[in-house]
Amino acid sequence: MPALTDTYLSQLQRQFGERLLPLDDGRQAVREAGSGAAIVLLHGIGSGAASWLQVALGLRQRARVIAWDAPGYGQSTPLPMASPRACDYAARLAGLLDALAVERCVLVGHSLGAMTAAAFAQRHPERVEQLVLLSPARGYGARPEQGRGVRDKRLHDLATLGIASLAETRSAKLLSASASDSALAWVRWNMARLEPAGYRQAIELLCGDDLLRYQAQQVPCQVHCGSADSITTADDCRALAQAFAAPFQLIQGAGHACAIEQPETVTRRLARALDASFTGSVQ
Repeated sequence: MPALTDTYLSQLQRQFGERLLPLDDGRQAVREAGSGAAIVLLHGIGSGAASWLQVALGLRQRARVIAWDAPGYGQSTPLPMASPRACDYAARLAGLLDALAVERCVLVGHSLGAMTAAAFAQRHPERVEQLVLLSPARGYGARPEQGRGVRDKRLHDLATLGIASLAETRSAKLLSASASDSALAWVRWNMARLEPAGYRQAIELLCGDDLLRYQAQQVPCQVHCGSADSITTADDCRALAQAFAAPFQLIQGAGHACAIEQPETVTRRLARALDASFTGSVQ
């Protein structure tokens, strides 16, 4: 493991610490840094709250940065249903923000996290200053035959390979060909922490729901994607941005895990979203 990953783990413990909150439907793990206006970060299917470490450290001087381990990830209790939809994850998020006394926030969803973010914004537009979607995954809810194939393959890989082998074999696909060894190690570390129960539920979400069901017309939205993203491609993300009537920007040279591969660029763009949303309240 590269020495830089050891540094990340030290920073994670000291500067982006985890705590567990009891909610009505289970325990929820969350990491926080900074204070002030809130920005809430939702990770993708193969990741966790810790993946936002570098972005959180970059934003903590200007905002209260909150990142969850989605239900079934890390120490968060899975959702009660076997095949949850985005609204089910959004309901857990609402409970978490209530527990944290967060009334309004900039809400950021990466990959599959974009679906939960959009569903929350649709149900609670009064609580979202701006919606930021990074490499959003549309899901296969509108393409059931294709969704069944993806579901069967992912569940088969989980059963036959296990989480550790999935992290070894799949992590490089989340990055560009020019990504650093430290970025690859950090993606792999985050993926290796997946819990099978939560990952299975997330597979059901990916294969059974559709981001386009959750367009929140009242909430400003923006979409960003790595130019080297081979999972949610630039063309696909541009089409989603058009469907959401949202501006679209590429992150040049970044793969799918843009917040790990290019944290400075992602931090700058989220800082601008904060400034635009909370004018006068963000330092």
